[in-house]
Amino acid sequence: MSGRILVAGIGNVFLGDDGFGVEAVGALSAHRLPGHVEVVDFGVRGVHLAYQLLDGYDTLVLVDATARGGEPGTLYLIDVGEAGPAAPGGAVLDGHHMSPDAVLALLGTLCAGTGSTPPRRTLVVGCEPARVEEGIGLSSPVAAAVPEAVRMLLDLLAADPAAPADAEEPTRRELRRTP
Repeated sequence: MSGRILVAGIGNVFLGDDGFGVEAVGALSAHRLPGHVEVVDFGVRGVHLAYQLLDGYDTLVLVDATARGGEPGTLYLIDVGEAGPAAPGGAVLDGHHMSPDAVLALLGTLCAGTGSTPPRRTLVVGCEPARVEEGIGLSSPVAAAVPEAVRMLLDLLAADPAAPADAEEPTRRELRRTP
């Protein structure tokens, strides 16, 4: 990966394993990261994520609970492909139900209106949830997957042969929560 990278934690910490993305980016923020990488806990604020992407990122890495039928705690690396966001006009603006798909559709609409360019590449680091009903805290298999997800993210970020020379400058990146 080259260029600016946004690693976005997605999920609702009040719905059990849906908080996986938030927990994983929180753990990732304790590591040394290249200077061109930004890690943000967006939680359920998908609209904020869409607007953040207008700042211009080459790569977006979404970290989220991802139900694909595997065993709880199974990690997935999904390359959304180069199709990019959905066509303009495809998003319904609902601040309480902004799934990653809806965020990418909204981004298509926003980019068309502003002349901005969406991320060239979108990846998802997902974890199979065990439960997503009301309740705070991850299930045991999903909590156990958080350190492995952090390793997966660090490997993805380290695989960038075109990283800027100042990539090792910060000793710690702060996790930023959007307002």
